[in-house]
Amino acid sequence: MSGILAGKRILVTGVLTESSIAFHAAKVAQEEGAEVILTGFGRLTLVERIAKRLPKPAPVIELDVTNQEHLDGLADRIREYQGEGGAGLDGIVHSIAFGPQGAFNFLEGTWEDVGTAVQVSAYSLKSLTMACLPLMGRGGSVVGLTFDAQVAWPKYDWMGVAKAALESTNRYLARDLGARNVRCNLISAGPIKSMAAKSIPGFEELADVWNHRAPIGWDLSDPEPAGRGVVGLLSDFFPKTTGEIVHVDGGVHMMGA
Repeated sequence: MSGILAGKRILVTGVLTESSIAFHAAKVAQEEGAEVILTGFGRLTLVERIAKRLPKPAPVIELDVTNQEHLDGLADRIREYQGEGGAGLDGIVHSIAFGPQGAFNFLEGTWEDVGTAVQVSAYSLKSLTMACLPLMGRGGSVVGLTFDAQVAWPKYDWMGVAKAALESTNRYLARDLGARNVRCNLISAGPIKSMAAKSIPGFEELADVWNHRAPIGWDLSDPEPAGRGVVGLLSDFFPKTTGEIVHVDGGVHMMGA
């Protein structure tokens, strides 16, 4: 099969609905020749149902990134699905974020809320990558998803802090894994009307910025551009790019007030 990911094996986390960036990353990855394995948390039957809407069937592995047993067993679970001679990963898509409702009130948020947001949304980039590292003997590409943490957004509050931690984690991972030929990069995507977005109080106000400030336009209902960005960074077309944040946001990040 031809394509920029031909012959590559990719693990994609965070596929929950067809409206997610992770789903479109998995879809485009398959269209570009990759073998894809998904992980799911909680509603596994939902993830398995969504997986059937991909161009090709993809197995689903249960993964709670706060559960050390799940992380410790992840590489073996992946090997089980790949069979003899097929063990290994060439890429990881980290599309995992969560903040309790308290994390969306900056002045009132408790450390319990903030700590959960940072562990799930930022620290998990390191823990997921390290869990998969035994399968990446040839090197590979780790791609995560952020929401521009250079500025303070309305309503985003401690999740914005968690994304800043994610962006810093990405840089340190890139530093420490470069010697193993593992590249670590992020896509900074504009807002998408996904299931995750529904959990953000005031999402409409936050997203409305894009209606007025994206010079090339932005469609809140179209996750494919961000998914394509992920696949581009998974490919060998960026062989010496690491520790980078690529904006797929219609250009909002560079617009002045």
